[in-house]
Amino acid sequence: MTATPAPSAVIELLKPLTWFAPMWAFACGVISSGQPASGQWPVIAAGILLAGPLVCATSQAANDWFDRHVDAINEPNRPIPSGRIPGRWGLYLALGWTALSLAVAAALGPWILGAALFGLVLAWIYSAPPVRLKRNGWWGNAAVALCYEGLPWFTGAAVMAAALPDRRVLLVALLYAAGAHGIMTLNDFKSVEGDRRMGLLSLPVQMGSERAARFACLVMALPQVAVIALLVGWERYWHAGLVAALLAGQFALMARFLENPRERAIWYNGTGTTLYVLGMLVAAFALRPLVGGA
Repeated sequence: MTATPAPSAVIELLKPLTWFAPMWAFACGVISSGQPASGQWPVIAAGILLAGPLVCATSQAANDWFDRHVDAINEPNRPIPSGRIPGRWGLYLALGWTALSLAVAAALGPWILGAALFGLVLAWIYSAPPVRLKRNGWWGNAAVALCYEGLPWFTGAAVMAAALPDRRVLLVALLYAAGAHGIMTLNDFKSVEGDRRMGLLSLPVQMGSERAARFACLVMALPQVAVIALLVGWERYWHAGLVAALLAGQFALMARFLENPRERAIWYNGTGTTLYVLGMLVAAFALRPLVGGA
């Protein structure tokens, strides 16, 4: 009889540290909606739960199950290759979290259910054969970036408005999701050897570390330039200036990162990405008076 995994191993499988990005993006969506939070806190709390501990955790469990052979090379201490999540428990947990995510999303309304369903489908086809989007860094990173930044932002705005969000909210959310493609590329630097051996064409494998690092920086920067231009066009000058200052800080950090991408990818992910997500929050506040406008 297969042993039952310890709760600590299950928590590690679901990777709580990864929940921050979609939860933050959901909060940005709530703020950008321009709707008052009073009386909406239970719905907001449920949405944050959906974005992080449910949908994002589902994607992590599914990814670890289908990546167990790669992780045996790159991260043998992960719960599944180490045997702390025995048998097929990794798959069962991913399926159970999928069902729980859909149940919570259905309780929040049709827009949220649709967004959650879309995100969960992407999460599964990212990791699972025969599609397995992560086999190619172009498609895989795009799917994760959309699920981590764009979709939660949309969900946060939609749950507050109980309708399709303002087009400016959608545009800014899409731009930050596009920039997150670069963040996903940074995550791939830690697993280059295992990816190469298992035939996974991450961008560092395809392009080499130096070119992939430059590309990641470019992909992160260009959408922020577009956001700054939009904010200026919408006469949100102070917000545009703050996003520009945060981008300037990223440029300074990028210069150090590009000196040694393999060694400093994790460092830049913790520093430059922090400035990136702070810019998301600034942009969310800039959108508030505009929702419902022309």
